[in-house]
Amino acid sequence: MLQEPLTKTTTRALLEWYDRHHRTLPWRISPADRLAGAMPDPYRIWLSEVMLQQTTVAVVKSYFEAFLARWPRVEDLAAASNEDVMAAWAGLGYYSRARNLHACAKQVAARGGFPTTAEELIKLPGIGPYTAAAIAAIAFDEPATVMDGNVERVMARYFAVTDPLPGSKETLRAHAARLTPRARPGDYAQAVMDLGATICTPRRPACALCPCRPSCQAHADGIAETLPQKAPKKTKPIRRGAVYIAQSASHVLTERRPEKGLLGGMLALPSTDWAEAEPLPKPPFPADWVEIGEVRHTFTHFHLRLQVLTAELAGHPPNALPRAKAEAAMPTVFAKALRLAKPPGS
Repeated sequence: MLQEPLTKTTTRALLEWYDRHHRTLPWRISPADRLAGAMPDPYRIWLSEVMLQQTTVAVVKSYFEAFLARWPRVEDLAAASNEDVMAAWAGLGYYSRARNLHACAKQVAARGGFPTTAEELIKLPGIGPYTAAAIAAIAFDEPATVMDGNVERVMARYFAVTDPLPGSKETLRAHAARLTPRARPGDYAQAVMDLGATICTPRRPACALCPCRPSCQAHADGIAETLPQKAPKKTKPIRRGAVYIAQSASHVLTERRPEKGLLGGMLALPSTDWAEAEPLPKPPFPADWVEIGEVRHTFTHFHLRLQVLTAELAGHPPNALPRAKAEAAMPTVFAKALRLAKPPGS
């Protein structure tokens, strides 16, 4: 077990490393500015943390900057229409995050600002234990224990935890809590995440550059690259369905998915239910529907295979949108299907 003086030495070494090697990200302030008394904007921290769930930093940067340009304050986002927020989110995936983001913005604006503790933050829509701890630590310097995949990997290696994830999560959380300092907890949380993202990487960790190497148990045991262990993944089932593209030369028929459920509230193409059995036909209107191919997409818990059928659309009913506008606002799976279908006469 780590002794307290060694714990403090490790934390200090990690913060010194972060002061020199921190990543520059559009939602952060530098350690130097923070030490000078500046504090991050909680709106930026919250927005970035929600976007970063199940998504990479490289993908999030452009979305974050676009959201911030359009809605620079949480009050602006709260006043936006749900349709605009969902359209701006299109392509980021996990669309319940966008619905919760908008609902959370409304609650924060109504109460006059963000709560400052993890205990209160977790009561807001879409904010779970990790996000609450991250906002509390980074934006308000609460010594909350922040746990994401990077932190889990660092803790598993530093303490040589060989029990597989997800069963070892609470053990790793307890270890992380022991290392979380009361001074500079926000910088410390970002330091551990940066260490996992740049040094203590899943494959070929750069142990020679790691500030924690002198007391890392997995490095001493020569097993760093084998950790963390993970339980075997369950095989994802395959669901099937059909999607109907009714189109003219310039427009395509669209619909809005139900608010609750997968891709809730998003603009979509008419489709059948998605199930492991063969889909029952469900065209939006009688026509000579022609099957033109199949699109495949993977969600968190299943693989999806959609038959794509097309028919010519006569006129422009109210729920027909210009093709480019519809594609830009749709989730990836429907945009894939739309790109497969050439407009009549093309």
